[in-house]
Amino acid sequence: ADSARCPARGGTLLTPDPAPSVVAALTARVVRRRTAPPQPTERSMAEISNPEVSRLARPDPAALDFDLARALSSVIAVRTHVAEDALTAPVLGVERAGHGVLIDAEGLIVTIGYLVTEAQSVWLIDQEGRTLPGHVVGLDSESGLGLVQALGSKRLPALELGNGSSLAQSDAVVVASQGGLSHALSAAVVDKREFAGYWEYVLNQAIFTQPAHPSWGGAALIGADGKLHGVGSLLVQETRHGESCESNLFVPIELLGPVLDDLLKFGRPHRPPRPWLGVFVYEVGGSLLVAGVYKDCPAHRAGLQPGDVVMAVDAKPVSGLAELFRCIWSLGDAGVAVPLTVGRDREQLDLTIRSVDRSQLLKPAALH
Repeated sequence: ADSARCPARGGTLLTPDPAPSVVAALTARVVRRRTAPPQPTERSMAEISNPEVSRLARPDPAALDFDLARALSSVIAVRTHVAEDALTAPVLGVERAGHGVLIDAEGLIVTIGYLVTEAQSVWLIDQEGRTLPGHVVGLDSESGLGLVQALGSKRLPALELGNGSSLAQSDAVVVASQGGLSHALSAAVVDKREFAGYWEYVLNQAIFTQPAHPSWGGAALIGADGKLHGVGSLLVQETRHGESCESNLFVPIELLGPVLDDLLKFGRPHRPPRPWLGVFVYEVGGSLLVAGVYKDCPAHRAGLQPGDVVMAVDAKPVSGLAELFRCIWSLGDAGVAVPLTVGRDREQLDLTIRSVDRSQLLKPAALH
C-alpha cells in the first residue's frame, strides 16, 4: 500500500505505518497534482518508533482464554531497505519499518506488503531483541500481504491462522506490535466493510478496530481464540456519529490461504496480473480526482494529468474509487487498453491508457 492522507469514504486516510506522505513525496518518479489536498502529517520511516501502549489500554492476560505471552512472542519487527531508484521509493521511502507475524515453525512470516516491496535487505527483531536476516518470499498486490523468510535461529512459536470473517462488530481483539505486552492493545472490531485505496487497491471487506494502535504496519490482529485474524495496514481517521475518531485497518488473514502455495513457489500469485495504470486517485466530493501519476508509467505516458477528474471507463460512468478500479480490472489482464473519459479545465477528453503488469516495474527483492 502506498502512503497518503486524503479524503476517503467520509474520512481521512493517514499514512501507512511507517511511511512519508504521498503528497510530500510525489517527486522524482511521481508527477505531483496541481491542487493539493490538505497536507498530511509527515512521518518518515527513520523517525517512526514503536511506542509502548499505556498500561490501562493493555490486555489483561488473566482475562483471556489463551496464552497471550506466547502469542505476542510470534510478533516480529521488520526493517527493510529499498534502493533509491526503486519505483516505490518516492512514495514509501527507502527505509521502512513495521512488524510481521511468524506463521510456521520454519520461520515464515506474514507482513504487510508495502514494508517489503522492492526490499534489498530485510532484518528481523524478535521480542527478546535478537536480530536475524530475512528475505522476501513473495507478494500479493491484490490483498496487500507479503511473506518473509527468517534466516538462522527460529526459536519462537508460530501463531495459528484464524479467519477474519469470523469476527463480528464489537468482538474483543488484541492488536500487537513487536515488543510483548507493553506493545499490545486491547481493542474491539468497530466495522467490517469494503475499502478502496487511491493507489489502485480494493479490499472487499477490511476489518476496522478501535482504539487505534500507534504502530500498526504489519501488526497482529489476535482474536479471542488466540489466532491471527488480520495484518495491520493503515491508520484511518474518519467521522463517526459526528465525532472524529481513528481506527486501524487490517487485511483479513484468510486472503493469504488461496495464494500461499503460489507465493512460496513463484513469489506471486499464479494468475494473470491485473492491469495497472500508475495513478493515484482521490474521491473528493463525489468526484474522482487524479492526485498524481508515476512518471514514465502508463497513465503519464497516455497524457493523464494531476487535477484531471475521471468521469468514465470505457464509456461507463464511474462515481467511486472501488467502482473505478473494478471497471478497469474488468476490461482484461495487464496489457489491456483502458479507455478513460476525463474532465480537464472544463473540457471533456478521451484517453486510452495501455496498462502494464506492475510487478514487472518493481526491483526484484534481493536474497541473502
